[in-house]
Amino acid sequence: MKFDTPATTNPIDRLKVVGQPLDRIDGPLKTTGTAPYAYERHDVVADPAYGHVVGAAIAKGRIQRMDLAAARHAPGVLAIVTAANAGTLDKGSFNTARLLGGPDIEHYHQAVALVVAESFEQARAAAELVRIDYAPEPGSFNLRAAAGSATLPHENDITGPAETHVGDFTEAFARAPVTLDETYTTPDHSHAMMEPHATLAQWDGDRLTVWTSNQMIAWANADLAKTLGLPKEKVRVVSPFIGGGFGGKLFLRADVLLAALGARAAGRPVKVALQRPLIANNTTHRPATIQRIRLGAERDGTITAIAHESLSGDLKGGGPETAVNQTRLLYAGRNRMTAMRLAVLDLPEGNAMRAPGEAPGMMALEIAMDEMAEKLGLDPVEFRIRNDTQVDPENPQRPFSSRPFIECLRLGAERFGWSARSPRPGQRREGQWLIGMAMAAAFRNNLLMKSGARVRLDKAGRVTVETDMTDIGTGSYTIIAQTAAETMGVPMEQVVVRLGDSEFPVSAGSGGQFGANNATSGVYAACVKLREEVARRLGFNSREAEFSDGEVRVGNRTIALGAAAAEGEIVAEDFIEYGDLDKTHQQSTFGAHFVEVAVDRATGEARIRRMLAVCAAGRILNPKSARSQVIGAMTMGAGAALMEELAVDTRRGFFVNHDLAGYEVPVHADVPHQEVIFLDETDPFSSPMKAKGVGELGICGVGAAVANAIYSATGVRIRDYPITLDKYLDRLPDVA
Repeated sequence: MKFDTPATTNPIDRLKVVGQPLDRIDGPLKTTGTAPYAYERHDVVADPAYGHVVGAAIAKGRIQRMDLAAARHAPGVLAIVTAANAGTLDKGSFNTARLLGGPDIEHYHQAVALVVAESFEQARAAAELVRIDYAPEPGSFNLRAAAGSATLPHENDITGPAETHVGDFTEAFARAPVTLDETYTTPDHSHAMMEPHATLAQWDGDRLTVWTSNQMIAWANADLAKTLGLPKEKVRVVSPFIGGGFGGKLFLRADVLLAALGARAAGRPVKVALQRPLIANNTTHRPATIQRIRLGAERDGTITAIAHESLSGDLKGGGPETAVNQTRLLYAGRNRMTAMRLAVLDLPEGNAMRAPGEAPGMMALEIAMDEMAEKLGLDPVEFRIRNDTQVDPENPQRPFSSRPFIECLRLGAERFGWSARSPRPGQRREGQWLIGMAMAAAFRNNLLMKSGARVRLDKAGRVTVETDMTDIGTGSYTIIAQTAAETMGVPMEQVVVRLGDSEFPVSAGSGGQFGANNATSGVYAACVKLREEVARRLGFNSREAEFSDGEVRVGNRTIALGAAAAEGEIVAEDFIEYGDLDKTHQQSTFGAHFVEVAVDRATGEARIRRMLAVCAAGRILNPKSARSQVIGAMTMGAGAALMEELAVDTRRGFFVNHDLAGYEVPVHADVPHQEVIFLDETDPFSSPMKAKGVGELGICGVGAAVANAIYSATGVRIRDYPITLDKYLDRLPDVA
């Protein structure tokens, strides 16, 4: 199905199933512990062996000698895989560093060996016996120190241009009566998902099957085949359930490759789960940023000059954290400039983490907006409203397809009790606590990706959907079932959803909040094709046929849906493919975050008391699961604001706090009350579903809202995340 004109009325608009807050159909599997996750696939192979990964103990250099003798003779050991015996390996298109290092080492904890044994305990014990002599080399591990050597990153379709210029920013900034010029920093972040990177691999002759935890099946399939030098048809990737990813499982990682190599070496199935300390350093992370923001405005609050520059680092050949992207689109301003710089660092690979670009970018931009509002003597909500734009600021001939940003701001202010906020910081006290209230905008672009599906209809009227779309805890099973049920006119109980298999049609996959809209659109396209075939077999005109209550009707004639498949199952396959609507109209999602915090006036302890998110993201396919997505994102945003940071050892080049004991994430007590409001809107330019995405929107701006609220409570401005006590304790107001 080609989607190149705005959607009109279609079967989804009935909203009998789509748009309803239905329970997740995979809920019983999750709550009973029977959902088949990769490492626990006891149903697919017999007698698997276990692999334990050995990670490099240096950040840069070479292996001089690897002594495997003691490990080979350890009890239960079946095989040891290293670069020396793994055979010729290529590198995946999405990988910056090689997944199996040696003799050259590219980053700390790069995998250098896999020990395979009969049991996990035997593999782990034998791995401890591997002795490696290294020749370390000096490396670059400090982003600020590397700033002088940073360069423009290579442009690509995801990051957009490395620099943008509209008007004359320098002159406009110099002429502006009110200006702001500040620098903000965000640290490296870990995905810290519950389920580690895990894979079970089995060979059948020259055919490989991996049951793994991966968000993007087609990408993993292609890169695994490329790395091993196999045709894609000889590699099968299966990932029906994923215990969290947040971008950390978008790409092929070492567990998949090493499980495959270990299974080949041992001659039997092998399962590998990356030990928790390796997840921070061996896999990807969100790169740290140093961001400079300059704003110039008239005294009435009209922004006349806006510039956002960001520096981040990655391994050679890697890419930047695209922290300036939202600044190109969120606020008006005639004179504009954005720039990204990329430094080469010998730290582990940086890449996508939930809302890449906008999440850290808005942590800076939305503090700057509050600072500027204060300079102007304007309410922060009003300042943002005055600088709204209904067109792309870099290309005014290009309108937004839908932009209810002001509605989000005003509704959020009303529901949160914004009128009670004091414009002067440090004015509200409750006993020992200083109370602050603040807000920040939310913004994330809508991304369109081709996505396919296959649907089957049997004589019982049951509809089965097959697509390689994944469910990373987001509710993909349910919204896909809702789409099929709505389009085919059957109850949810008559829909079976099968996901996460490379033998199914290629979908958009899970990531970047593009999964729901694109994957359901692909299912819708396949169902439309199935409707046409059903109508043909029943002798109906497909344009006149109504599919409802398990039946097909035209006029006074009604036939059970399953009757069309009386002589055999009907199969239809199609995909959604987009035209130029995203080029003629800017497609984005919008929102507003409101936060109230309490800061202990003596100890400086900061506590979030309540949070509100107002989101405008097109049609919400399932309000219940969408709310879960947003409150989860809000919680991650709170963590980024107050505690999350991968601490870099700048002498030896690794993340020190590489486990869940040292890398702190929020717990229930850290976020006591959250509320989410979805605007009732549709965007016909986006897809036949008229939806967008909402999972990333919930994190964008949260960090800044927390930082602004701490300022509101204390009068102390912190521009370096996370906002820990050492950065403001000595600046708190005197205890009177």
